[in-house]
Amino acid sequence: MAGGGGGGPGPGKVKAGSRPPWVGLAAAVWVQVAAGSAYVFPLYSDAIKDALGYNQKALTMLGVGNDVGENVGLVPGLLANRLPPWLILAIGSACAFFGFGTLWLAVTKTVAMPYWVLWIALCIGTNSSAWLGTAALVTNMRNFPLSRGTVAGLIKGYVAVSAAVYTETFNGMLGNSATNLLLLLALGIPTACIVVMYFVRPCTPSLDEDNSTEHSHFMYTQISSVVLGVYLMVATILGDTLNLSEAVAYLLFGIMILLLLAPLAIPIKMTLYPNKQTKEKPSTLVPSYSTDSLSGADPENSEPLLGSATATVATGTNESDDSTDLDVLLAEGEGAVNLKKKRGPRRGDDFTFLEALVKADFWLLFIVYFCGVGTGVTVLNNLAQVGMSVGANDTTILLCLFGFCNFVGRILGGSVSEYFVRSRMLPRPFWMLCTQIIMVVTFLLFATGLHSLIYVSTTLLGICYGVQFAVMIPTVSELFGLKDFGLMYNFMLLVNPLGAFFFSALLAGYIYDKEAARQHPGVLEPSNCYGPDCFRVTFYVCAIVCCCGTLVSVLFIARIKPVYHMLYASGSFRHPRSQQQLH
Repeated sequence: MAGGGGGGPGPGKVKAGSRPPWVGLAAAVWVQVAAGSAYVFPLYSDAIKDALGYNQKALTMLGVGNDVGENVGLVPGLLANRLPPWLILAIGSACAFFGFGTLWLAVTKTVAMPYWVLWIALCIGTNSSAWLGTAALVTNMRNFPLSRGTVAGLIKGYVAVSAAVYTETFNGMLGNSATNLLLLLALGIPTACIVVMYFVRPCTPSLDEDNSTEHSHFMYTQISSVVLGVYLMVATILGDTLNLSEAVAYLLFGIMILLLLAPLAIPIKMTLYPNKQTKEKPSTLVPSYSTDSLSGADPENSEPLLGSATATVATGTNESDDSTDLDVLLAEGEGAVNLKKKRGPRRGDDFTFLEALVKADFWLLFIVYFCGVGTGVTVLNNLAQVGMSVGANDTTILLCLFGFCNFVGRILGGSVSEYFVRSRMLPRPFWMLCTQIIMVVTFLLFATGLHSLIYVSTTLLGICYGVQFAVMIPTVSELFGLKDFGLMYNFMLLVNPLGAFFFSALLAGYIYDKEAARQHPGVLEPSNCYGPDCFRVTFYVCAIVCCCGTLVSVLFIARIKPVYHMLYASGSFRHPRSQQQLH
């Protein structure tokens, strides 16, 4: 049967459970660290503001461009099923080179450019994140289809920790030079992608759910990522508070590189100590490389990123589905109905993007995600100004703290939701509900404007922001499949620029400049604002939006709870009926 597991791997495919998927995951670490360029906007935003004489509203509009570029990934999402990962990475590298290269020319005043050119250049530069992230995430989600939460948390976690990687490099190796940082982004991102692009490729996924070795490999990768995050946090604080020598700075940078290489230990170990088992355990969940595989298409000749393990998942949500499906098949065999016209995808099947767009659950998830991440990105874009307004002038520590907590939230969101969905069949969006309740309290803490609370508030917001990302990704794949996952995932990311535009540019930038003008009467365009009134109204609005997100989350969870009971009834991403349908 097409899509079955009995045949050997074809061209471009490798044996399930072998080294290449883990090599690809290790390579994706470097891709994702490079893809975090949008998170370092606060490191060079003040340099743009000072060098080119922009006010806060103009700067926040650049922040919108930063988010638009990072999150408008519909084109790479659409091409994820048509182009190989290495080509997607190459396009992302070109975006970084031309976008950040143009910004470097402007900030160094090598070439005078109008504001709109810089806005477009920033969009192009940060759009490299969408191309790089799509290639790494889609490929690895399909290479590890039964560990979606864990893989999503790891992949997006390294994007979050990239802010600390760039910050450590900025402080230790670049001498706090914004121009050097822009040059690094223009040249370093393409270099990193060229080095690893061969290894980020689709492989036949291992579908052995009970493989203890695979669990230990994921555990090792998670622990090494947490060690990296803690190290970067400590190293950044030490470098910011102590006058470290050049030798010590190079030593700290070298240790960081070694920790980034830690995931390579898994494929190295698999090479030196290969599995002694000669007979491979038959898989109970057969991968299907496209929705056409059940009608005779050859999966081995399909496009590289078309692999999906969700086509074999049960297509119903109640006990009557088996008899209904049998009736439809009998009627189709007698010529009474056309099966293709009669049956449409149900939650858990592989949806096309257009099929998902007409589903209420798709838009409920979009709204919940918008309320959480759309408000969180407002603080991230204005973090430097939020800190200075309450007297925390060292915004580097704030950025590092947010980045580390964002990373922790993604790792926890992926692994914790994975545990509870398997053991309790608890819908993953439950954790989005919990974090949005915490975000309401966090925004109220920000609104107090107390210097003593700024670090606590940043910590809480960073964790909640990260959980939203880590939970949304596997939720999309579970409800709507992996066929058009790249496109649906990138559509969800549109909430970032939407939130940045409404809450950051229109609201925060306007109120900040208005308060700055009140504090500095007679000054034509004051650049700085101090005190809690600079952002208080913005934080109140964000708290109200998260309250609305909490209410929508309750409705969404109630709707999809039966779906998760069906998908994880056997303790893993499958249903007993799926095995019956395969035989």
